[in-house]
Amino acid sequence: MRNLFLLLSFAATTAAVQQPATGYRTTPRKVNDLVHTKLDVRFDYAKRYLYGKEWVTLKPHGYPTDSLRLDAKGMDIKAVTLVNGEQQQQLKFNYDQSNLRVNLGKSVAPGTAYTIYIEYTAKPDELKLKGSAAIGGAKGLYFINPDSAEKGKPVQIWTQGETESNSAWFPTIDKPNQKTTSEISLTVPAKYVTLSNGALVSQKPAGPGLRTDTWKMDLPHAPYLFMMAVGDFRITKDTWRGKEVSYYLEPQYATQARQIFGKTPRMLEFFSQRLGVDFPWNKYAQVVAREYVSGAMENTTASLFGEQAQGTARELLDWEYAGVEREIAHELFHHWFGDYVTAESWSNLTMNESFANFSEVLWAEHEYGADAAEAQGDQSLRTYFRDPANYTKPLVRFQYADKEDLFDAVSYRKGGNILNMLRYYLGEEVFFQGLQRYLKQNAFGIGEPHQLRLALEEVSGQDLNWFFNQWYYRAGHPVVTIDYSWDAAKKVQAVTVKQTQSGEPFRLPFAIDYYLNGKPQRQRVTMTEASQTFTMPLASKPELVNVDAEKVLVWQKQDNKPLPDYAYQYRRAPRYLDRREALSAAKVKLPDAQAQKILLAGLSDASPALRGMAIELLDLENPTLRKAADPVLARLAATDSAVQVRAAALTALGTLKEKRYAKLFGQALASKSYRVQGAALQGLLPLDPKQALARATAFEADNKGALTAALVSVYGRTGGIAQWPLVLAKYDAAEPPTRFNMLSGLGELLGRLEDPTALTQGITRIKDLTVRFKPYINANLIIGLLRQIQQQQASRPNAAHVAALVEQAVAEIQAAK
Repeated sequence: MRNLFLLLSFAATTAAVQQPATGYRTTPRKVNDLVHTKLDVRFDYAKRYLYGKEWVTLKPHGYPTDSLRLDAKGMDIKAVTLVNGEQQQQLKFNYDQSNLRVNLGKSVAPGTAYTIYIEYTAKPDELKLKGSAAIGGAKGLYFINPDSAEKGKPVQIWTQGETESNSAWFPTIDKPNQKTTSEISLTVPAKYVTLSNGALVSQKPAGPGLRTDTWKMDLPHAPYLFMMAVGDFRITKDTWRGKEVSYYLEPQYATQARQIFGKTPRMLEFFSQRLGVDFPWNKYAQVVAREYVSGAMENTTASLFGEQAQGTARELLDWEYAGVEREIAHELFHHWFGDYVTAESWSNLTMNESFANFSEVLWAEHEYGADAAEAQGDQSLRTYFRDPANYTKPLVRFQYADKEDLFDAVSYRKGGNILNMLRYYLGEEVFFQGLQRYLKQNAFGIGEPHQLRLALEEVSGQDLNWFFNQWYYRAGHPVVTIDYSWDAAKKVQAVTVKQTQSGEPFRLPFAIDYYLNGKPQRQRVTMTEASQTFTMPLASKPELVNVDAEKVLVWQKQDNKPLPDYAYQYRRAPRYLDRREALSAAKVKLPDAQAQKILLAGLSDASPALRGMAIELLDLENPTLRKAADPVLARLAATDSAVQVRAAALTALGTLKEKRYAKLFGQALASKSYRVQGAALQGLLPLDPKQALARATAFEADNKGALTAALVSVYGRTGGIAQWPLVLAKYDAAEPPTRFNMLSGLGELLGRLEDPTALTQGITRIKDLTVRFKPYINANLIIGLLRQIQQQQASRPNAAHVAALVEQAVAEIQAAK
């Protein structure tokens, strides 16, 4: 599951506001085991109902039982019967709108199969359940624009089961430790396409304008992985080893299907070979849905993505690996870790999500190289470090207030990096042999970290209790200082590492590289104490001592290395993170001449991410650095191969407000990249507002993302009430990150408008956006923006109206949780 809050790049923190943890959460007891689930469903688009018939086959697990409890949320239960061949026996049941309790009328022995028939109506829109920060809805079944009331929006139906929401559209034992085969028949308008788990085994006419599609899954999977999607999708088909690989997109995006999803067959091959377990399912489909309540979801054989996964050919120019391609790898890898072997309970969510996060690094490494892999892993780890609330949570959590709280940066970001650290500790071959053993031993079943530990111990011959105890069952991470000393008389280099976090010290195996004459000598050490000094006899003082040379430890460090050593590290150490550390150190030491040289070197780094970082770290108010950087920035703005670097260079040049760059900005406006155009338009605005307004007007028919935000900035500076309808429409159509990028221009425009309706519309939208995302942003900055609007309007006719609006907005923002 790629949850929404992890996708919000503007977020200042990743932790949702959570309630205090409760007592120990046990794995759900198995009284009955699901065996097979057969569904026959029809939809009432007007009422937003599902009319269902279900045949569910079960077996008592360990003891005889005469009763059955099923999860069933907010339904009308019409009938419950026991199926005996052609006969059906009415059964007594009790239903409280959440639990369906059935009296079987007899005692059934363990392992003896029985089938229950249920006729019901699901009414998801009438449920009172709330979503979470991770998954924005909990009603399981979603009707999108069912009455076609919203022009331009397709009519769709889709489902979202995780965590336990599929029981809002069919009765089941909605727990991750249950597995069942399935058969789902959907009767839909014949003009629509359907998608569900497994193979499409039949399509039959079902009356005037209707068709029934039946999808069958012969391998067991968890109930939360059941899915349906119905809508006007165009299907693009590929194959992998004879299995169908398909992509379902809205018609206007179908031509981009392979550009978006076309690497899927190669991902299937890579992951199958790397894990030593072939993709186990009979097909793999990916569908993009409107108004999806999260990022993406690994429904078995049919992953579902939000709207971020479809775009025009121009929009795709601005996509980066950390966006959709990473998501595609993530959801696919879940088909081994999550679908094939499922976390035993939500407490053990790491067995699903940490592995999927780890796959993002694996695919980046395979497809783009070591720099890209380290950049992705580092981005994840920095997200975890960004919020100290994460430090109090262990990876495996048996105490929590709400299972939704587990979908956080600990389960995803920290957990993925822990797996990568374990990979380096055990070695590539042994680590993946251990994963293969874990998967095969628990195939189509459930798993928890102890089973992974045992599998890795079997192949490595090592006791790994220490590793799992400190990284899976203990909260936090090491916080260290690193100091260096050279004993010239003894010719010994010493490295002192001190752990300063509270509690027992972590056991930390790592490598130290000592560089002599440009060549590293590696020393492998294991830290077991709170403070430890490691020594290395050398022929002469090393040019560089590089601690954690493989750059895989999950720790926060204060590395007291002198700047000349960082300069050497940038030039000679091999890794992306070596160079990133040097750039960060240089920023702190500005305006030191050597720090300037490091940053200038970073402008030509092989990694686009580091070129962009170097641009952002430049202090262009420093005349010497500015003079040296100007020609390089101009070259990057004009010719860099990465659009994100071109845009960053244009943005940096825009801060200089120099007329000589107006021509460069004008040329960049011809780019096909919205991101580059947006940066160029922002740069042109202070130099030539009139031309910027003319160019913005020309872009009104075709703008997205950064260019849309730039249009709003231009209209904020130069526009008036005539531009307000367009600004409002663009804001309403934008995704949240783009809306936040629009706020500056929006606020500037609102400061000048004299239309009370427009002022109400704008201030209300700013308030609503801030309240919705308050846990993830600095709300005080936006309150400051609102106060600025109020101040600008203080001498205008609507001063009192604006003051009242702002006071009410600030009060609601401050009261929001």
